Amino acid sequence: MLADFIEAAARAGQHSEAAAALDRLDARATAGDGRLGLGRLARCRALLAPDDEAEEQYRRSIEVLGGANSPTELARSLLVYGEWLRRQRRRRDARDQLAAAFDAFADMGAQGFAARARTELQATGGHARTRRAGVPSALTAQETQVARLVAEGDTNREVAAKLFISPATVEYHLRHTYQKLGVSSRTQLTRKISQTEQKILGRTGPGACYRVSADLCEK
Repeated sequence: MLADFIEAAARAGQHSEAAAALDRLDARATAGDGRLGLGRLARCRALLAPDDEAEEQYRRSIEVLGGANSPTELARSLLVYGEWLRRQRRRRDARDQLAAAFDAFADMGAQGFAARARTELQATGGHARTRRAGVPSALTAQETQVARLVAEGDTNREVAAKLFISPATVEYHLRHTYQKLGVSSRTQLTRKISQTEQKILGRTGPGACYRVSADLCEK
């Protein structure tokens, strides 16, 4: 896949080869205009962009992929954004993205990517959350981030600003969260979290993804 090649070439310092592949990816993604393709394109643009332009593309990739129903691609964008933030010495911001990436990869069993995210997270001074084997996850990484902030009282616009996504994307994730947890309002969501004594969401940082307990997954 072109996006994989571009990332590998960029990491290896083969910028001319990566740039040529980016041109091909650009033509494909913009012709199809699908969220998945556009999200990958923004991530690849970020990988090759100068530092003063890269962050905008990383954020765009995360925003677009947040509504593309592709947790793997979203996690990959969170990972490379976190890596970039660490190189910029923005360790706190990097920890948020890397923790979310690690939890998402661990949930889906992508051990290679999870190990890479864990290493990067530790380099920021953070620690990967201990995973419990055999416990299913009901919420995706971004759904969990949105649910946590909403339960703390943030408006959709405030959540959007903190997670670098659009208010419409927040609403999309919130709607799916309600369906998965069997609630229909912010009040019910907050009560659900309170009643389970933080079994739904942890409190280690706004960028982390947390497991939902097995009993909630089954309800």
